[in-house]
Amino acid sequence: MKHTRRLVAGTLAAGALALSLTGCGDGADPTERLGRKATQTTPSPSPSASASSSPSGPSGAGPGAAGDEAYKKWGLTAPLQYAPKPRAKPQIPSAKPGRVQVIDRIPVPADDKVVFLTFDDGAEKDPEFLKMAADLKLPISMFLTDSVASADYGHFEKLRDNGSRSTINNHTLTHPNLRTLPFAAQKKEICGQQERLEKRFGAKPTRFRPPFGNYNDDTLRAANECGITQLLLWRVSMQINNFQYAEGSALKPGDIVLAHFRGPAELKGSTEIEMTTRMLRRIQEQGYRIGRLEDYL
Repeated sequence: MKHTRRLVAGTLAAGALALSLTGCGDGADPTERLGRKATQTTPSPSPSASASSSPSGPSGAGPGAAGDEAYKKWGLTAPLQYAPKPRAKPQIPSAKPGRVQVIDRIPVPADDKVVFLTFDDGAEKDPEFLKMAADLKLPISMFLTDSVASADYGHFEKLRDNGSRSTINNHTLTHPNLRTLPFAAQKKEICGQQERLEKRFGAKPTRFRPPFGNYNDDTLRAANECGITQLLLWRVSMQINNFQYAEGSALKPGDIVLAHFRGPAELKGSTEIEMTTRMLRRIQEQGYRIGRLEDYL
């Protein structure tokens, strides 16, 4: 419990930490934009990487309609493993009055090798990715920016409704650096996207991710007034080929993994599917299962 308190209490400094991990930006390789090469490693395969998939996928069903061979279709060498919904949700301290919770890692037991997939922005809308996500039953927490995603919100609706229980969350109207904006402007960005997502999808999200991982106390207050309860950050980001870590050189239990809806123009010729396949391989190589983030919150 003491470890959990230290972990979550430290998240109020995570806005600065997030700058060392690529959030959202231009099409160049984010590690090059930072002017340094980040820690990117591909650990040796773990024995559990070749194990069978969990009997119960993220939607509560086994491989089922996707078929036991779906992983081969998408370039994986073994079925993905999924973490079942926990019996009890991890204890996360309440937010201060008038603020939202800030979470950058889920406080799971040290031996619970589970990570969570999140995708930001919404610029790329590849129909093949919809097939991949459905076949593999990927539980994806989407954080959508209206200025790029609204051209085809239907794409993300299909991803949400593909049987994996993916979710749609708030990532502002226009993707600004919120720390540079006054309270009123921050509230407009967050509440404005709440309203558009409610109009399009029928409900206001309760979770939010600030662009670039940048936020301040005004952000926490504005998000609260807009109906948000949790601000989600990350400790690991997927670049084009490998992970970039906030600390160390490997995944840790409870890591929230950041990826983006991006295409070849922003991935130096790689496709969204190729990037995602590499990400899933890295997770398998380190012996991790994939959990549904919302089941733990």
